[in-house]
Amino acid sequence: MDGLGLPEPVVRRLRAAYRTPGRHYHDLCHVDACLALLAELPALDARDRRLLAWALAFHDAVYDPRRSDNEAKSADLAAAELEGVGASAAEVAEVARLIRLTTGHEAPAGDDLGAMMVSIDLAILGSTPAAYDAYAAAIRAEYAHVPEPAYRAGRGRFLARMLASPALYPDPGLRRRFEAAARRNLARELESLAARKVAR
Repeated sequence: MDGLGLPEPVVRRLRAAYRTPGRHYHDLCHVDACLALLAELPALDARDRRLLAWALAFHDAVYDPRRSDNEAKSADLAAAELEGVGASAAEVAEVARLIRLTTGHEAPAGDDLGAMMVSIDLAILGSTPAAYDAYAAAIRAEYAHVPEPAYRAGRGRFLARMLASPALYPDPGLRRRFEAAARRNLARELESLAARKVAR
C-alpha cells in the first residue's frame, strides 16, 4: 500500500482496517495485488492513476460478509479520509463512484476508469488454478457462519451469474489477459460445488 501519496496516519488507518478479524481474502494482500496490477497498466495519466490507486486502496476497507453495504460504506470512508487531506470535491466523488462500481462489477459503456477498476478487482478469477483455489477457500472461510448447503447454493448462483456474463472484464486489455482462465476457474468451482452436494 505504498506510493498512494496519502499522509501516514491515513495509511495506518487503512492498514488497520484491512487487518480486522475474519478477513481471509479481502485483506492487505488483495489490495496490494490490485495496486501491483494497476502499476502494470500503460497509458494512464498521473491523475487517473492516482484516483484508481485511491479507489483500490479503499474499496474493501469496510468488509463484513454478513452485510450488503460494504462498498457503500467503503466509499463513504474514502470520501471522509480524502476530504480530510484536501482532495478536491471532484476527486472525492470519482473515487467514491469507482468504489461503488465493485458492488455489481459492471461499468457503463465508455467508462474507461470504471472498466479498469472492476477488471482489476476481478483479476483473481483469472489466476492460476492453485491461486484460484486458495481464493475460493478464503472466501469460504469468510463465510464460515453460513451453513454448507446455503453456501453452496449462494456461491453457485454467483458463479453461474458470472459465467452467464458476456464479458467478465470490461477493460479490453485485462479481458484478453484473464477472461479465458477466469471462465475455466469459475466452471471448475461450480462443478466442485455440485460434487460436494452429491458426496453429502
